[in-house]
Amino acid sequence: MDSRMKKLTQYVVPTILGNCAYFLFTIIDGIFVGQGVGTDALGAVNLVWPFVMVLNAIIMLTVVGGVTVSAVRIGRGDIAGANQAFMHSLAGTLTASIVMTLIGTCLTSQIATLLGANETYHRLVCDYLFWYSLFAVPSGLMTFMNNYCRNDGSPVLVSVGSTIATVINIFLDWLFVFPLQKGLMGAAIATGISQTCGMLIVSSHFILRRGQLRVSRFHFSGPLARKLLLRGTPEAIAQFAVPVATLCTNYVLLARLGDMAVNAYSIICYVASFSAAIFIGVSSGLQPLLGQSYGAKDAQELRWFFRAGVLIDLVGSALINVVLLFVGGPICKMFGADAQTLACTVQYMPRYAWGFIIMSVNTLISAYLYSTKRTKQAVTLNVCRSFLFDSVVIFAVPAIFGGSAVWLTMGIYEGLALLLGVVLLRASERNGIVFR
Repeated sequence: MDSRMKKLTQYVVPTILGNCAYFLFTIIDGIFVGQGVGTDALGAVNLVWPFVMVLNAIIMLTVVGGVTVSAVRIGRGDIAGANQAFMHSLAGTLTASIVMTLIGTCLTSQIATLLGANETYHRLVCDYLFWYSLFAVPSGLMTFMNNYCRNDGSPVLVSVGSTIATVINIFLDWLFVFPLQKGLMGAAIATGISQTCGMLIVSSHFILRRGQLRVSRFHFSGPLARKLLLRGTPEAIAQFAVPVATLCTNYVLLARLGDMAVNAYSIICYVASFSAAIFIGVSSGLQPLLGQSYGAKDAQELRWFFRAGVLIDLVGSALINVVLLFVGGPICKMFGADAQTLACTVQYMPRYAWGFIIMSVNTLISAYLYSTKRTKQAVTLNVCRSFLFDSVVIFAVPAIFGGSAVWLTMGIYEGLALLLGVVLLRASERNGIVFR
């Protein structure tokens, strides 16, 4: 097998499978919530989702910055420097996770109100938000361990950890939601325990010292910490795309279409976002390969990995959308929605889900830019995509064309982001890739 294809298979395939397991556990979590607690509970989880994604974005600020720097240094053969980035990233992840735990558990009601929870959802949102926040530290460490374990040569272990965590979560969801009747609190606790187990499994890579990175004492370096934050900024901003878009969409749906539309949107996000398992897996799996190729100054290999990633993203996302056209209805029924909500979900899912195809390419362009030290271009793309294009389109399009047009907005703002991404990419490579 060609060496590049071998690397692609070694890193990307296990990462996609691991992400499929993660998204599967998210979908099953929603099925148990819908069947065991009710359709309004699904809407409540959807309202909490922006907070969860903000937590992920803050964690990614330290994690992605660290893995980007360490991957380039590994490519150069600087293992000691890579380990310094690893330890700075670990300290930053722990600090951010503890802060988010305190915010989520101490300001639960205020955050629920900020997320748009009305009388229908407020108590449900508070239940899920408090208990999810209580597990913010193991959740953050799971993200940290997964990314560094993959960069340190063990992508299969990450996939195994995600799969086992999914199985544990399925059992605990059933246990807490049905026999123990703990509602959304039980679903949040099940998620937290399963993520803790997944984190412990992957941490064995570092405990047993199977790779080159080590948990050890380190001396804090201000310049290195700033470099990590700078390199992690593009992905952290990109992570805000989902919470900002979800928050804006929830506000529009509540104002124009009512509670039923919010519940339908929750199911659509659960089911259609399974395509995200493909493109997030591709960008995460390619990140160490892009960083190491950049560190080795191999422009040909860099471009090959990027083109391969675009092809996998487009084909994978398109296939999932085609499958949803045929089995979307039966899958949605599994969430226990009432007939009216189910009809709304099935009707509007195709209008919303096609946007994931474009999103897949945008995610890869962003990863390609920040992995090759084009931080300014990556930040520009992700700021426009995460804060400008999405919010303007989500509020403007329904105001002009009516409330039902909100279902088309994701594809529209992702399309605008793709145009910008292509312009930035071509401009930055006008004279070839610059190695610094």
